[in-house]
Amino acid sequence: MVVFDATMMLLTFRPNGKAPPDPETGLPVTHVESRISALIAQLEKQNVKIILPTPALSELLVDAGASAQSLIFHIRKSPTFFIEPFDIRAAIEVALMTRKAKDAGDKRSGVDAPWAKVKYDRQIIAIAKVNRATAIYSDDEHIHTHGKAAKIEIIRLADLPIPIEELVVQKKLNFSEIKEIPFETEGSLNQEILEYEEEQKTE
Repeated sequence: MVVFDATMMLLTFRPNGKAPPDPETGLPVTHVESRISALIAQLEKQNVKIILPTPALSELLVDAGASAQSLIFHIRKSPTFFIEPFDIRAAIEVALMTRKAKDAGDKRSGVDAPWAKVKYDRQIIAIAKVNRATAIYSDDEHIHTHGKAAKIEIIRLADLPIPIEELVVQKKLNFSEIKEIPFETEGSLNQEILEYEEEQKTE
């Protein structure tokens, strides 16, 4: 299993969104859609599940606006993406991380961020750990710091190779329908889902 944080989630379902900077150039990462498409294709081929932690998912839904319910609908139908909650196991893991940091004399573990952000990031790390994820895809520097302490590999978008164009064309995201759902749309969400279900019946 691997984990996508909020930024990776947003770029997965909205590839035209703002890309994070490449640490080497300082410029926005290029070929966002093709990099992520190739990554998901590879993970699917290897039967690797992609975890969407609920704390990060909540950030995605804020940006989704009126399309939030439709987005959840598509994610739940996916054989690749799985929503994992911040449950009691994760809560215990966060408590252990925080206690260890306090015993070391710095409850933030050297992270220069508000305490609320530290707790949020540790929740992401904890969900990854209790689900035995091998990596977290994130461009958040704080996640990188916490992940290193937890001995979990953190992979940036810029670390993903740019695939050969022909391969990218052949492999599309399973969520191509989501790209057609504009964020902050007007109208009834229930109507959107009904229309989607009707389209599926006619295919």
